Amino acid sequence: MTGKDFYKIWAPIGAKWVDWVRPVPFVGINENLKIYEVENFTIPQINYIQNPTTETAIIIDLPENNSIKEGLGLAKFGFRPIPIYNGTDQQDGAMATVDNKSIKIGLIKGALELQKMQIDNNAPPAFLLDSNRMNRYKMNQSVFDNSWDIYAQDLPSAEYFLKNGINKIIVRGGVIQTDLQKILYSFQQKGITIYLTNGYENTQKVILKKPHFTAKEERDDI
Repeated sequence: MTGKDFYKIWAPIGAKWVDWVRPVPFVGINENLKIYEVENFTIPQINYIQNPTTETAIIIDLPENNSIKEGLGLAKFGFRPIPIYNGTDQQDGAMATVDNKSIKIGLIKGALELQKMQIDNNAPPAFLLDSNRMNRYKMNQSVFDNSWDIYAQDLPSAEYFLKNGINKIIVRGGVIQTDLQKILYSFQQKGITIYLTNGYENTQKVILKKPHFTAKEERDDI
């Protein structure tokens, strides 16, 4: 199977929300085909969702491919996992600030799991992020900085969510990171309720304070 084949499994034709599946990590995915078998890949039990509803979307913000595992756990509850990873790979033999190899391995193994599932075309989305994406610490100049941020265009707009009946977003992670805060604050202002869970405790409603926006971000949000 090629990267394109795996992409089509994650973004099947006719399914809702798949327009936001990012193609970047599927490029060159064949390089990992020989090593994915050795990767430990256990799908976790989901405890923070008891009664899934089409009014709820989830953003999973966990390190490396843990979001993929969690997304597959949510798929068993009737959610559609939507990978929105946007990081680039380092050159062979080089060090990088973000390890994207595990993401590619997770997408391969996740695709094989998805093929076993029947997910409704109108299933609500669970967006998958790498919480390490903003790791910009460089030990020295030879380390490749492949960190990345999530921007408003990487997610559906608040208007699109509301138009499609979603008025609640749960963030699954330790914290709501600064890049995501900017997006979710604007969602909050437009009537979408934001919740946070660490995966073990019940979801808690959060009220986001206005973050610092650049002049361009202020214009884009109008």
